[in-house]
Amino acid sequence: MGLIQGGAFRIFRIAGINVYLHWTWLLVAAYSVQTRVNANRPPIWAVAEYLALFGIVLLHEFGHAFACRSVGGKAERIMLWPLGGIAFVEPPPRPGAVLWSIAAGPLVNVVLVPLLFGGAVAADVAGKEVINAGASECIWTIAWINLGLLIFNLMPFYPLDGGQILQSMLWFAVGRGRSLQIAGGIGALAGAAMIAGALSFGDIFLAVIAGFLMLQAWNGVRTGKILRQMESLPRREGVHCPSCGERPVLGRVWPCERCQRPIDVFENDGVCTHCGHPAQRAICVHCGRTSPLDHTRHDKVVEAWPA
Repeated sequence: MGLIQGGAFRIFRIAGINVYLHWTWLLVAAYSVQTRVNANRPPIWAVAEYLALFGIVLLHEFGHAFACRSVGGKAERIMLWPLGGIAFVEPPPRPGAVLWSIAAGPLVNVVLVPLLFGGAVAADVAGKEVINAGASECIWTIAWINLGLLIFNLMPFYPLDGGQILQSMLWFAVGRGRSLQIAGGIGALAGAAMIAGALSFGDIFLAVIAGFLMLQAWNGVRTGKILRQMESLPRREGVHCPSCGERPVLGRVWPCERCQRPIDVFENDGVCTHCGHPAQRAICVHCGRTSPLDHTRHDKVVEAWPA
């Protein structure tokens, strides 16, 4: 993911959300427009279709971002790149909050389905005397693109939205770690099958997409395993994370900020027994949020991580 962000530049900001565009999107856009142009169709309609795809993906990602904010989460960045869009959302670590944050993206496409197909039908009814034939074809193409994106995203293969929705629903029954392992495993198998199918048809681009999805799904499996291990560890009594309310794990699970050796920031005033450096912050292993530690107060644990 860091590699993806490295080649991006900000194009605008709306409601406190920065939208970035990866430079490779421009190359794929030029190639896509060129392949859509033919002798009987002006290039303007090919450009309009790709820009519409850009707009649909952007609206989809804003759906994720605004839904995440509505449940108290954090969403400040959206990235657009050749394989789609990524909304960097941090919903509260609750299954319901995560489910709503993920489901809101496809819901945007659901709302667009009747609007776009309705517009396409209206263009046909109006006839060529009112609506240019190229414009009518363009509207139909955009409507089908939106429907195709909706169906693709709802496939229950992690990390697609459908797979993340499945993981959120399983979370209610089997816990966060186990649900992520199950959804990630299904996604990895589906990605491998997609790679095999794409290569058999000679579709390299689809194989690249499938490979990316399989890699992300496998990362989900690994993360789920770590979460399950943490879920089984004993917890510290009397304190909890000020962001998500979970009690911290009891033991040396935080890396020292100087030497990176594991320490327990709630013991020995957070001072590393290896290098003597005092911890300045505590990262919650559940929600990933960081809270400062106040070493000037005797009750600094209560101040930073209220009981």
